[in-house]
Amino acid sequence: MSSYFTDLAQQYIDGEWRPGTGSWDVIDFNPYDDEKLASITVATVDEVDEAYQAAARAQRKWAETNPYTRRAVFERALRLIEDREQEIADLIIAELGGTRVKAGFELHLAKEFLRESVHLALRPEGRILPSPGEGKENRVYRVPVGVVGVISPFNFPFLLSLKSVAPALALGNAVVLKPHQNTPIAGGTLLAKIFEDAGLPGGLLNVVVTDIAEIGDAFLEHPVPKVISFTGSDKVGRHVATVCARHFKRAVLELGGNSALVVLDDADIDYAVDAAVFSRFVHQGQVCMAANRVLVDASVADEFTEKFVAKVRTLKVGDPRDPQTVIGPVINSAQAGAVSATVEQALAQGATALVRGTTTNNLVEPTVLTGVPAGSPLLQQEVFGPVVFLLTFDGEEEAVRIVNDTPYGLSGAVHTADIERGVAFAKRIDTGMFHVNDGTVHDEPIVPFGGEKHSGLGRLNGETTLEAFTTVKWISVQHGRSAFPF
Repeated sequence: MSSYFTDLAQQYIDGEWRPGTGSWDVIDFNPYDDEKLASITVATVDEVDEAYQAAARAQRKWAETNPYTRRAVFERALRLIEDREQEIADLIIAELGGTRVKAGFELHLAKEFLRESVHLALRPEGRILPSPGEGKENRVYRVPVGVVGVISPFNFPFLLSLKSVAPALALGNAVVLKPHQNTPIAGGTLLAKIFEDAGLPGGLLNVVVTDIAEIGDAFLEHPVPKVISFTGSDKVGRHVATVCARHFKRAVLELGGNSALVVLDDADIDYAVDAAVFSRFVHQGQVCMAANRVLVDASVADEFTEKFVAKVRTLKVGDPRDPQTVIGPVINSAQAGAVSATVEQALAQGATALVRGTTTNNLVEPTVLTGVPAGSPLLQQEVFGPVVFLLTFDGEEEAVRIVNDTPYGLSGAVHTADIERGVAFAKRIDTGMFHVNDGTVHDEPIVPFGGEKHSGLGRLNGETTLEAFTTVKWISVQHGRSAFPF
């Protein structure tokens, strides 16, 4: 077992590693074999307050620090991740059941986002705007918001924590991070250790491992943070948004999805099959952008279905430490039970299982379902597991209608031999992101990432990160004398 699980099983507040003082412990389990990895006594409301107060104290000096000096911290952090990459990958595999391919994918993206944060420190620019008043000069400054609260999920915990933490810090803010209790190390204290070793001054990044059962809404309601960046389910996101609005805080919400991968009648079928299998089954389908639904034009449905089912049957399920494993465990028994219940519900509604996987502990084998009734609520919701709904359509109009028939609008993909036909199709879909001749699961450092409808509010990455974690301030200068009416 990695020493990280013993060394980092603590709270990190104001530059100090210390135990929590709550009344119970978060037990960190390996979802594959139920090995106990760590035990962390939860942080209390008082410790959340201490973390936010430490962040507020440290932030002002950090914001005044030369951005080239700030940038050097992120350059060192990147080198540390590269030096410790194998150890971090092993931690990801153990703590969240990610396969070796998934761990490599997550770390590759994390390094790309950290490289972007190196440059982000230098990106804020001011403007001078004209004024109708004689002698008036209008200056518009882009400044840090102050303190950012970050709540991260369990599926890509290292990446999705880093994705908010690093840019917020690079832009001159301080951060308090609350990782998911299923991934407190990979999504929380590991980042604190990396940034501590990279020379980030104490107090700028604080990590509190706790739960709503202990602190209620204290993390959201605290008066210090001006922005809450939340990644998770739309149900919890709705609550986060409500609390933030009540307290006049900005909420950046990256929520769930119900993405569709669409195969038009002129698509490269073999390539579309490969894209669809990856888009649904990467990390056991526990990805917000995963293709819950695969839509195929009726004219090519038989060929696609035969090849798709054949490929799904080859996916190896088992120990995520095995390099040959494609499908590892889902995060916990509750998730395994929810996925199995979804399959049973679909079958009860008349669906047919072309592939029927079994569930053993947290290992859920792939299931391919067809014939789910058009009005079924299952087709409108997110399924966070290795289950896919195959649907057929007659023509693009019907495809567009089916794809948009969901409260979500995160990602999607379309496959066609005609690229401009694909782009025209993509423009008609109510999502924040859509991909032509590719999979549905993508994230890049400088493109706007986010969703429409119940899939979130706001965007991250590139220029949109500036909008998320900074604000603008107008300062006017009167070089002459204003005339006042009295």
